[in-house]
Amino acid sequence: MRIATWNVNSVKARLPNVLEWLRSAAPDVLLLQEIKCQDDGFPVLEFQAEGYHAAVHGQKSYNGVAILSRLPLSDVSRGLPDANGDEQARWIEATVAGYRVASLYLPNGNPAPGEKFDYKLAWMRRLVTHARRLLASEVPFVLAGDFNVCPTDDDVYDPANWQMDALCRPESRALFRELVNLGLTEAFHALHPEPGRYTFWDYQAGAWPRDLGLRIDHALLSPQAADRLIACDIDKAPRGREKASDHTPVWVELVAL
Repeated sequence: MRIATWNVNSVKARLPNVLEWLRSAAPDVLLLQEIKCQDDGFPVLEFQAEGYHAAVHGQKSYNGVAILSRLPLSDVSRGLPDANGDEQARWIEATVAGYRVASLYLPNGNPAPGEKFDYKLAWMRRLVTHARRLLASEVPFVLAGDFNVCPTDDDVYDPANWQMDALCRPESRALFRELVNLGLTEAFHALHPEPGRYTFWDYQAGAWPRDLGLRIDHALLSPQAADRLIACDIDKAPRGREKASDHTPVWVELVAL
C-alpha cells in the first residue's frame, strides 16, 4: 500500500500536475495540503475520473487539506481535536484499508517570535496530545503532510541563516522530537539518514536549480505501521515541471493489512 503526501500550493492551479502524477505514480492514497479552496470548489469529479474517492476539509483562499484514495474512506474526521475556536483547515483523518491516515498542514509560524509562532507551538502541542490518543487505540496510523519543521540542520541548505526561522527554531524542533519520541517513526529519515535531501524549494533566488531546499514534509508512523514499512522516498520530478508547487511529493510504502 503506497501513501503519498504533497503540499500542492493550490489544487486548482496545480490540477494538471497532480493528475499527471497520480497517473504515473499511482499511489493508493494521496494526502494533500494547502489546497486553498472550499469544499465545494474542490475538483472531486476530476479525481473520481481517475478512480479516487475524496475527503476534503477546505477553507477559502488559504490552508485546506484533503485525502484522495483508490480504496474506500471511512470514519472521516475534520479538524485537529481540542480546537478551542480554531477554524483554520489544517487537519483531516480517515480510515483506509485498516490504516488511520491523516493529512496535516502545520502552521508556518513566522515571524518568530510573535503571535503566529505561539499559534504554531500551541497547534503542535495539540498534535502531541492527539497522537497519544491514537497510540492508545493501537490502530496502525500514518500522520503525513507539511509539518513546516526542519528536524535537524541536515534538513536545511543553510543552517546558520535559518536558525531563527520558525521552521528551525529550537522550540519547533523540540516539539517535533517530543512527537516522534512518543514512539513514532519518521519514515524517510529511518531509511535515508543522509543529509541534504529536500522536499521544498522556494520560488525565489533560484532555489530549485541550485538545490537550496528544506525538508519539511514528513510521514510519521505508529509502531504498528512502522513494522510494515517497506520503502519511503522523495519524488523530485514534479518540482521541475511548469507551474510546479514549491513542494514535491513524499511517498511511503507499507505492507497491506
